[in-house]
Amino acid sequence: MRASALRYWEERGLLPGAHREGGRRMWPASTVRRVALIKMAQRVGFTLAEITQLLAADTTPSATRQWRDIATRKLPELDQHIAQTQALRQAVADCLECGCMKFDQCVLLDTTDAAP
Repeated sequence: MRASALRYWEERGLLPGAHREGGRRMWPASTVRRVALIKMAQRVGFTLAEITQLLAADTTPSATRQWRDIATRKLPELDQHIAQTQALRQAVADCLECGCMKFDQCVLLDTTDAAP
């Protein structure tokens, strides 16, 4: 992780404040898990604002409902991403099976008849 990203997340309240030892910023071990959760959430498309809500200590019914709404809206985006990734994987598998390696002439890569 870049130190600048950690500092930014700390400024936004995503990470607890660090203390210094020998000039180095130090966080508790629990912060490693939190960093992993933030990175995972970013990989699946959550914004930092959404992640901030996810990690908020507020467990009131209103906050829980808000998080449930965010997650419900995110699921179709994830499904679309999965479908696109599976289509890309199938295209690569098809190209490997064809084996022609003539990228400028391959029928599999011809997009002239593809829908816009």
